[in-house]
Amino acid sequence: MPSYGLWQWIRASGHGAETGFWIGDIREIKSGRIACPRSLPSIHNRSLEPTNLHRASPYAVTSVTMGLSPQITNLIIILGMMQVAKKIPFEDESVLNLCRAGYIASNLIILSIYLYIQNTINKKKDLTTLKYVEPAPMGSSEEGKLVTTTVQAYDLAQLKNLMRSQMMGVLMMGVMHLYFKYTNPLLIQSIIPLKGALEANLTKIHVWGQPASGDLKRPFKQAAGFMSGLQNGSAQSDKKAVESAERAGRGGAKEE
Repeated sequence: MPSYGLWQWIRASGHGAETGFWIGDIREIKSGRIACPRSLPSIHNRSLEPTNLHRASPYAVTSVTMGLSPQITNLIIILGMMQVAKKIPFEDESVLNLCRAGYIASNLIILSIYLYIQNTINKKKDLTTLKYVEPAPMGSSEEGKLVTTTVQAYDLAQLKNLMRSQMMGVLMMGVMHLYFKYTNPLLIQSIIPLKGALEANLTKIHVWGQPASGDLKRPFKQAAGFMSGLQNGSAQSDKKAVESAERAGRGGAKEE
């Protein structure tokens, strides 16, 4: 199968290193300028060792980024659905009711996913102690607060935030559609929240069975976006930050 993605190449020369990027199939990089490995392992968001390269070329593929970020795919979906919405006859009551049914079905699926995650968390009952330093709100002169909790309690708190966010979205959509009579957002809000639920960290761990390591290591990294600007960064769980907060006596009581 083609290995599509964003590839970075580098060539050492007497004047330093030259770098560049290639978007497309890795096999298409084979040219007089750029070399690539003859055989590729399964790759996803990790660096490639410059091994098994064409000897005739001084170039080497050094890293690859496969796929698009959730923010980019969301933007693509929104732009696409805006074009689709222009061709949908919302004035037809049967078509409008079908869109409403799709929106309701989407939210029921999301609710089912979250309830399944809640049930899985309670079944696992992982009482492993989790310590991290929670960042202070942006603009605050206070230092980060030490939080001592369990994996189970942390996951349930994260799930509660997801449910609250989804409920707020449904409330806003209800006001926009029922009071202001907007119909186009029904399509977008039937897809984006469902996509977000399927891509959530808790879903990856408790539904898809991915290990809680790397980007899925608790505490989860602060997602990029508007709300991330209200805090001074992500929570810190490294030993140095935790010990510093403990010595300063900032928090530390176990959350139940």
